[in-house]
Amino acid sequence: MMKVRIKVKGIVQGVGFRPFVYRIAKKNNLKGFVKNMGNYVEIVVEGKKEDIENFIKDLKNKKPPLSRIDKLDIEEINDNLSFDDFYIIKSEDSREEEEGTIPADVAICDDCLKEMFDKNDRRYRYPFTACTTCGPRFTIVEKLPYDRENTSMRDFPLCEKCLEEYKNPLDRRFHAQATCCPVCGPKVFLSDGKEVIAEKDEAIKEAVKLLEEGKILAIKGIGGTHLACKVSENEPVLNLRKRLGRPTQPFAVMSKRDYVDLFAEVDEDERNMLLSLRRPIVVLKKSENYDKYFSKYVSNLDTIGVMLPYSGLHYLLFDKEIAYVMTSANLPGLPMVKDNDEILKKLDGIADYFLLHNRRIVNRCDDSVVKKVANRLVFLRRSRGFAPEPIKVDVENDKNILCVGAELNSTACIVKKNKFYLTQYIGNTSKYETFCYLRDAINNILRLTNTNKIDAVVCDLHPQFNSTKLAEELADKFGAEIFRVQHHFAHAYSLLGDNNYFDDAVVLSLDGVGYGLDGNIWGGEVLLFKDGKIERVGHLEEQYQLGGDLATKYPLRMLLSILYKAIGEEAFDFIKKYNFFSEKELALLKFQLEKKLNCPITTSTGRVLDAVSALLGICFEKTYDGEPSIRLEPEANKFKGNMEIEPKIKNNILDTTELIYKSYEMLLNDESKEKIAYFAHIYIADGLFEIAKKMADRTGINAVGITGGVSYNRIITERVMNNAKREGFDFIYHNRVPNGDGGICFGQGIAYILKNRAEPYG
Repeated sequence: MMKVRIKVKGIVQGVGFRPFVYRIAKKNNLKGFVKNMGNYVEIVVEGKKEDIENFIKDLKNKKPPLSRIDKLDIEEINDNLSFDDFYIIKSEDSREEEEGTIPADVAICDDCLKEMFDKNDRRYRYPFTACTTCGPRFTIVEKLPYDRENTSMRDFPLCEKCLEEYKNPLDRRFHAQATCCPVCGPKVFLSDGKEVIAEKDEAIKEAVKLLEEGKILAIKGIGGTHLACKVSENEPVLNLRKRLGRPTQPFAVMSKRDYVDLFAEVDEDERNMLLSLRRPIVVLKKSENYDKYFSKYVSNLDTIGVMLPYSGLHYLLFDKEIAYVMTSANLPGLPMVKDNDEILKKLDGIADYFLLHNRRIVNRCDDSVVKKVANRLVFLRRSRGFAPEPIKVDVENDKNILCVGAELNSTACIVKKNKFYLTQYIGNTSKYETFCYLRDAINNILRLTNTNKIDAVVCDLHPQFNSTKLAEELADKFGAEIFRVQHHFAHAYSLLGDNNYFDDAVVLSLDGVGYGLDGNIWGGEVLLFKDGKIERVGHLEEQYQLGGDLATKYPLRMLLSILYKAIGEEAFDFIKKYNFFSEKELALLKFQLEKKLNCPITTSTGRVLDAVSALLGICFEKTYDGEPSIRLEPEANKFKGNMEIEPKIKNNILDTTELIYKSYEMLLNDESKEKIAYFAHIYIADGLFEIAKKMADRTGINAVGITGGVSYNRIITERVMNNAKREGFDFIYHNRVPNGDGGICFGQGIAYILKNRAEPYG
């Protein structure tokens, strides 16, 4: 006989891990206990040596599908304690400085769905049905250990029948913290904004009728609230756009699995992601039949963001409709609303009706979004279904590092050893409410990872960002070092860490805006990663951003600035044809350009693409992040011919004045918009790759990568990929971390760790 203590670290909370341990202990004739220590699970087993060895094999090889074992600490113990059986005993809150992991929310499982639609089951049509393998986790937990009393489910004491299931080791709801039923669980209700007009199942049935009538509903879900309407008619979609102030931003939709093929093209990878328990929004190419089912106002791109139902409530909404618009319930730049009073107040005048419930959402969590680019699915947004599960990187680190991320599309990150815990998606932290959300999310991730000590706080180089100011406050609070990383360097470090690639490489870091080492606005950078440090070795031509931030909102300003550089006074005569600026405005713009007043210098790839978008009359005003460039890509996708060009490069600088001038000439010569749009894309891709190739050849490097928000553009990224492969380079691209600013915090962490190898510039 022998006795061992096992510490299990990883994703072992909220995944049915303790019931699993109980079952395999009983199977192997062992006595002892298992308990949750908050940041790990402790097991003590007593029995024959061979039985314990078989138990450990089962522990490793038969663990629950949602769990992940990162480390097993096994020690033999000798004491006088003996056990008469195996038990799950009361959790403790360990004070050891070890990271814990709460799993992400997952979609309702098939077993629970079967019960929901079984008229003879006591959970028939009950929208909060869940078990150990499905349902909310992160969005309901307040602190570790992950027990019911530490979640918002503590507000709903279990009834006799649910308690019996909860205590039965053979039941799949054994210690399922989110379990409940119509007797003891949360309740759904429908409000017109003034009073409750229906409750329970009648509320859901009435909501379905209202949606079919063309009404707009606010629907409270697992991690926040959606605004929903039918997709087949123009009026409800246009009403939603008007009320939200989102005139053109594509809406995501929710559809049942059997309907997606009616309106979208889906490959195997995309289908598997749609069907996964994580249930993100997947950006799909529209099919030829799309217009038969959808209003043209749902999406003005050649793609549509689609997700499948992931909660019981979602499934109950589908009757006659093949899809609903299902967009986050927030005004531009602000966090999604989640509390009932807040929903009713802030969505007054936006939603016609409110389908709500009385379970508290502890942690707001937007839908994740993925898109297939360069033969892999990449994150546009990593949030529900993934956060806060850690990303492991092959680095050595003995510090607790807090990274506050970027200013826009923000996430934050805590790094412990080689694990990077990214928060859920936060948003635009230049807005006060979103900044407060960032602060709360940081406090929450510190609490859930049992982090009491911070050694370093990492932020952007920009001195005026709210996130930078927060970093300074937190560094002072924890007595920690503060470390600043240039924005595009952070993108590059993010790419390298995402791929566990720390050999020398040339990285294209392309986006709309980032504070450069020279104080200018960067965004089209060729970076050399060599001997552990990053250096800027090339970039797009410097242009004047006419009117500063106004040029990001009104892309004709960027076009005028570059055209003026190319053709002088004629640029103003040309711009008049768009009937966008008054004579008085044009006179002022001319004065600004001549005197270089409020004309900051930029190398932004986004601004150049914006200028082409304006040139072609595609977008004159940005209403959401990246809109002019995003709407330019579908136009370029229409071009089916081949094109070989010779980008103009001098001293490792790609001439973008030439790009705009050539596009302008093509337009005057009646070339098609699609051809001009395609030309602009491959001019940038080929030109920057040529600079990267030259640098790689000079330094003996055999890897080229691309990162930043522009790397979501399929044409540019896949052109760079094909060029790299043709020339014999390894191609590096994202996989686990967002390409855009949602991955900046991850890159900041990598930058801090690598500074011990060689101090990076900036």
